[in-house]
Amino acid sequence: MQHRNAVLTLFLTALLWSLGGLLIKSIPWTPLAVAGGRSFFAAAFLLLMVRPRRLTLTPLTLATAVCHAGCTVCLVVATKLTTAANAILLQYTSPVWVALFGAWILREKPGRADWIAIAATLGGVSLFFAGQLSAGHLWGNAVGLASGVFFGFVAILLRKQKDAAPVDSIILGTLLAGIVCAPALAAAPALDTRGWLALALLGTVQLGLSYFLYAWAIRHVSALEAVLIPVLEPILNPVWVMLALGEKPGPWAMLGGAMVLGASVSRAWVALAKPPARMTAP
Repeated sequence: MQHRNAVLTLFLTALLWSLGGLLIKSIPWTPLAVAGGRSFFAAAFLLLMVRPRRLTLTPLTLATAVCHAGCTVCLVVATKLTTAANAILLQYTSPVWVALFGAWILREKPGRADWIAIAATLGGVSLFFAGQLSAGHLWGNAVGLASGVFFGFVAILLRKQKDAAPVDSIILGTLLAGIVCAPALAAAPALDTRGWLALALLGTVQLGLSYFLYAWAIRHVSALEAVLIPVLEPILNPVWVMLALGEKPGPWAMLGGAMVLGASVSRAWVALAKPPARMTAP
């Protein structure tokens, strides 16, 4: 029952993550300032959710926090240095890193369904953003790839804390990301009421609540399921922008979106059909 609920929670997490594009467009700040502001809102929200206990500070918790902050900051920097499509595609190489390193760190070996879902996901995201991808922007693409590696290790290390309190790592990671982006945040202009509302929603709902749910779900699913099932996020993101602003995707984007949707739903179906992978002793 918990495994099934965790799979459904991952879909809800993807839905919340996908609100980012629309909310960010409502905030007239630089990407780093937005990343800093939403991180501080998220940290405050998560601290309220876990109070009054003290946070767990271990080498594993701190390593996870660094990976989470690295994922958040690198994605923002990559979006600034390369195209948004390149940044998103490179971040969603994360299932490959989870498949490669998760078998070693967690003893969760990927199966045939996992590799098929990985291939379909990468192919679908590539098609979805086919008209926007660029071969240039070396440094931006490198940072985008780093974001994907960081995101993969976030899933692996959170899964390794399944019997502890993985949400503590998320709290520390959001605080660290906020501190890294603080100079850009300090230089940002004042916001009007709509801007503050968008930033508050971006921090509390799109980042804080989503990762609170993600930290719970990853205790009951494998690390690969935790990155393959929510891949709907980059597809849903422009859907909300289309509905709100009328930006319509082209035919290749529609085909790519269908592939990603199929990969996510199919992998979720496989996950619901059998028990999740378990960690075994080395």
